[in-house]
Amino acid sequence: MTSTSPVWHPFTQHAVQPEATLIAKGEGAWLETADGRRIYDAISSWWVVTHGHRHPRIVQAIKDQADRLDQVIFAGFTHEPAEQLARRLVAITPPGLDYVFFSDSGSTAVEVGLKMALGFWRNRGESRSRILALQGAYHGDTIGGMSVGERGVFNAPYDPLLFEVDRLPYPAEGRAQATLDALERSCRAGGVAALIVEPLVLGAGGMLIYPPSVLAEMKRICASHGVLLIADEVMTGWGRTGTLFACEQAGVVPDIACYSKGLTGGSVPLAVTLCSAEIFDAHYSTDRTKTFFHSSSYTANPIACAAAVANLEIWDEEPVRERIARLGAWHATRLDRFRDDSRFANIRQIGTIAALDVVAGDAGYMANIGPYLYESFRARGLLVRPLGNTIYLMPPYCSTEADLDLVYDAIGEIVDGIG
Repeated sequence: MTSTSPVWHPFTQHAVQPEATLIAKGEGAWLETADGRRIYDAISSWWVVTHGHRHPRIVQAIKDQADRLDQVIFAGFTHEPAEQLARRLVAITPPGLDYVFFSDSGSTAVEVGLKMALGFWRNRGESRSRILALQGAYHGDTIGGMSVGERGVFNAPYDPLLFEVDRLPYPAEGRAQATLDALERSCRAGGVAALIVEPLVLGAGGMLIYPPSVLAEMKRICASHGVLLIADEVMTGWGRTGTLFACEQAGVVPDIACYSKGLTGGSVPLAVTLCSAEIFDAHYSTDRTKTFFHSSSYTANPIACAAAVANLEIWDEEPVRERIARLGAWHATRLDRFRDDSRFANIRQIGTIAALDVVAGDAGYMANIGPYLYESFRARGLLVRPLGNTIYLMPPYCSTEADLDLVYDAIGEIVDGIG
């Protein structure tokens, strides 16, 4: 062992990666190391930072709430930040999502959604327990999240813990009908509790994009068979796809929706799972065995909820949507330089997310070129964490054209250096 730190970092192979970079400060779209170097955060620190690091309104809300109430058990108790946040979330999410369950991470929000779906059918006395999911999906690293995610390098060691799900082919361009036909067959076979999808974009699966029309048809098929639709908007929510939530683009109201990451603007951990009144009502009973048995110690932490309320105020009072549209337009013009370059493939964009694949030997998350790309960006003061041979950008909304130019210029230079 050569590491000088006792810290075990996530998704990190310490035997081949250098020591972690010590970050001392963040402001706007930039990070600053302990020795004063600046790093452009081109992936919003794992997709969570929306308005920029240390947005003054969110920071102030955290300080103010810490002076009043830091934590309280949420079973049998409540507090104003949670009540206010829940009311506001119900008002801005797709109509029909009427109840808010708090948790603390995207993976946990997915666990909650899966348990809601299974509890719904059990409490109604119907034998439905099959879960459907898309091939290539990623829904987190807890047991349920791994179970509905793609099986492979992410979760192979933990296979004995995972439950089986029915896989639908990813709706790649020109092959969406195969996905819809498979969904129809699965639903007709009976016993299906829910379909879980990442709306419009498969994130960790390679930033793969499919059209809103496919999402709308998946919802139609599910509804026609009484199958619940769970929308995992942990990554796609909060403006990443160009609209506040990805489901808006398809005119879809999921039965259950999972949100996290940008919920607090990226400041502190918080997640929510919203559901329809019908799902809540299936758990509402004088029969205490129908209780929704889920919790975490920090459910609806007041400080986190206060940060989320401040985030929603920023959405209301600042030109966030205009910033998103501008950022999307900047991506589009800069991606053009690579469209006729044979070293790149599958150049794609949706909202503030841009991605392209480097054609260099093997492909996929474990592609050999991945570490080279990561270190090359890091050496240039850029936080870009490729998914194997897929370079993607998901910057904070406060980014400037000059910030993006740094990254797009670096993409060309780094690929030029591949011998």
